[in-house]
Amino acid sequence: MNNNILKEITPLTASDCFTIFARTKTEFDFPLHYHEEMELNLIINAKGAKRVVGDHMEEIDDTELVLVGSNLPHVWKTYKCKSNDIQEITIQFHKDLFDDKMLRRNQLHFIRDMFEKAKRGILFSKVTTQLLSGRLRQLRNKQGFDSVLELMSILHDLSISRNMRILSDASFSNIQQSYNSRRVEKVMEYMNQNFDKTVILADVAKLANMTEVSFSRFFKTHTGISFIDSLLEIRLGHASRLLIDTNQPVAEVAYHCGFNNISNFNRLFKKKKGCTPKQFREDYSYGSRVFI
Repeated sequence: MNNNILKEITPLTASDCFTIFARTKTEFDFPLHYHEEMELNLIINAKGAKRVVGDHMEEIDDTELVLVGSNLPHVWKTYKCKSNDIQEITIQFHKDLFDDKMLRRNQLHFIRDMFEKAKRGILFSKVTTQLLSGRLRQLRNKQGFDSVLELMSILHDLSISRNMRILSDASFSNIQQSYNSRRVEKVMEYMNQNFDKTVILADVAKLANMTEVSFSRFFKTHTGISFIDSLLEIRLGHASRLLIDTNQPVAEVAYHCGFNNISNFNRLFKKKKGCTPKQFREDYSYGSRVFI
């Protein structure tokens, strides 16, 4: 982890299941940070603020609900937000609130899948946020076992909700994903090891022992995106990490991540991240400090 990113020591004790904070503020003033605990954040009245989760940056709407996984850098910045009544409800809970054996039970597989996705950050849909915001507001009024049951119920409802959006690129956090296909995993491993070189469809199709047409269809069925988009996501994830962790010029970062044309790199980066590589580096370092 970059040592310019604050490692937060949360007030959650080993003997507690979770902690909840409810704040009303006029601005976001906490720096970019990460922590061991998972975090569920409900943000209200903050249109125009900027959210950073992993290597994903985005100007937010009035209200949003985000689940952040363990040790994933994140921050909300005031940016263009003009509200004097920003409301924030933050729930932090241990990443082992549900142990591995429990998560392998059939009834909990949706929560298990959601926690896996949360390693990259999850933005829940507006419909889901509206449905659960009242319960999240009331959670702090519950006590003891009732509060734990309600949190578990909320997490379950989130896990089965529709249209959740994963935020950060997997390669940014070096996350190994499972695709229930040895062929796809073999190809993904190859792309992650060779993203800085020329990687073409013919090569990966041959690796999977399939024709190019069949492989393209097979790959998209198992991953949800095309081979080209997947390779681009891997390259941009690694590029984001280099922009944060090194002082390499943007042109060098582009070259080391498999882009031979700096203009093309800038265009693709801005299309995916919403800002130029230079702006991304500046935004990520803004307001950070070293935790000692």
